[in-house]
Amino acid sequence: MNSEASLVIIKPDAIQRGIVGLTLGRLESLRLQMIGAKITRVTRDLAVEHYKALTHKPFFEDLIKHISGELHGVDHILVFVYYGPGAIGKIRDLAGSTNPEKAEPTSIRGAYGRNTAAGIMENVLHASSDPAESEREIKLWFHPDELLAPLYPTKSIKSQMVVWV
Repeated sequence: MNSEASLVIIKPDAIQRGIVGLTLGRLESLRLQMIGAKITRVTRDLAVEHYKALTHKPFFEDLIKHISGELHGVDHILVFVYYGPGAIGKIRDLAGSTNPEKAEPTSIRGAYGRNTAAGIMENVLHASSDPAESEREIKLWFHPDELLAPLYPTKSIKSQMVVWV
């Protein structure tokens, strides 16, 4: 099994409900290496770029409001890069189905996610779906120098700036 990287976002609903530690504990059980971590605010432009494959969906605006914290009164998220053999599949299996009501009870979303009476799907975290999407997402959320391992080719521009190629 080849080593690969996966982006994980702990969403505002998890932060607002105080279940970040529980979620990270479950991810830690996978024994993958955490090579990137940060807390950040999400601009509309960043949210739109992150979910650009879903722009045609009727729930697109709700996704943007969710990840930017507008729905939960939380103005930040936690973003991680995990690395190791089969990281994407392991994390997706542990995360469970997107809809918490359809997720296995032993998965993160099955255990901690919920669909509210107001119709908001609170599914706790985002996990990259495949290697190509993982690369796109990691490059969107992290600069190369924010990661503890080099994942993708980079080049130096001027003497102090490193960018993805």
